[in-house]
Amino acid sequence: MASKTTARKRKRQRFSLWKAFVGDGSHGDISLSFFAYVMILLVVGIVMMSSASYAWAYSEHGGDGLFYAKSQAKNAVIGFAAMIFFMKMDYHNFKSVRLPLLKRFNIAGLLYVVGIILLVLVLAIGNDEGGSMGAKRWLTLGPVNFQPSEVAKLAIIIFFAYSMERDGKRMNSFKIGIVKYAVLMAVYVGLLYKEPHMSGLILVGSISVVMILCGGANIRQFLLLGAGSVVSAVAVIAYQSKIPGSYIATRIKSWKDPFADILDETWQTANSIIAIGSGGMFGLGLGNSRQKYLYLPETKNDFVFPIVCEELGFVGAIAIIIVFFLLVVEGFSIAVRCKDRFGMLIAVGITTQIGIQTVLNLAVVSNLIPNTGISLPFFSYGGTALIMQLAEMGIMLNISQQRYYPAVRETAPKKKIASAKKGVKA
Repeated sequence: MASKTTARKRKRQRFSLWKAFVGDGSHGDISLSFFAYVMILLVVGIVMMSSASYAWAYSEHGGDGLFYAKSQAKNAVIGFAAMIFFMKMDYHNFKSVRLPLLKRFNIAGLLYVVGIILLVLVLAIGNDEGGSMGAKRWLTLGPVNFQPSEVAKLAIIIFFAYSMERDGKRMNSFKIGIVKYAVLMAVYVGLLYKEPHMSGLILVGSISVVMILCGGANIRQFLLLGAGSVVSAVAVIAYQSKIPGSYIATRIKSWKDPFADILDETWQTANSIIAIGSGGMFGLGLGNSRQKYLYLPETKNDFVFPIVCEELGFVGAIAIIIVFFLLVVEGFSIAVRCKDRFGMLIAVGITTQIGIQTVLNLAVVSNLIPNTGISLPFFSYGGTALIMQLAEMGIMLNISQQRYYPAVRETAPKKKIASAKKGVKA
């Protein structure tokens, strides 16, 4: 009899843990359009990265032309599992679950602290993976090699959403809405600047600014912050550009004249432009790129899109851009229809990240802005980036499931109806 009672208790505990994990159960269907856009970009991205990286993989890995393709496929499987996990997990757990040994921290707060620790570690023991002109962006912990900046993006989104929901109407004050979040943002931005990681800095800064605006900051104060941020950024870039041989100075020089030093500093940008122009209207055909045969560096990473243009042409490139656009539109639609402030801000942050990152990558490869070393979501090679992006998509899908349901169920009307019925009977 005792064993049956114990078994029932364990069953109840398992059920309560599962209920806490998935939420209150009042979920609708996920946004199928958002899921479809993600899967289209993921599949097309892996196919195009496989084609773009073939020659470099063959040259660098002993004749294995599919080396990067196989590695990216493994990352996609892990990322897809992460997406399903976070799609099933109630996003409110980020603010409601507290760790046993760190009861003062919920997951949101812990993520922010972990992000700082990782960004500090990469400065101390980081490495220059892929030869990023001396920039320390990668951290190796045992068998795992990853970019802390990818973790930092999600960390600041989750923490800002949680903190802004708590601050509520106080976000309208200068001290809370502007100063507090400017300081929290400056911690991450400062550490990314020291790497240096300009693309990560721009992304984290942009995500933070958009979330501050959507979080309820005073518009006039926000515009002052924006103006100050722009002036500061321009001042830093102007100062760095005057230092001969500096990271920023080299990038700006290559941007101004991409064919000035085609055999050295501007080699990558020049060949990127040639690849984009070679595709014409309908492209050379899948797998038929010429620039990927060791002419254009980093075709597996930041410069995968020029190979897309060369092989699929203007029509194929525009089709992919349209899918990215639809993904961003649906992301903001999920945010607008979200049932609470916390979920809305998370959705805004994640969608802003994907949108701005895509725009910046397309601007870099077409030489509209200086080369900042920014990857294209779902297309560029990289385990950390792909896994984190798919995990974020899982969070978005979970938010989309709960977008039509109120945060607190209305039970008062039922009581009123019951009391009214009693009065009629009496």
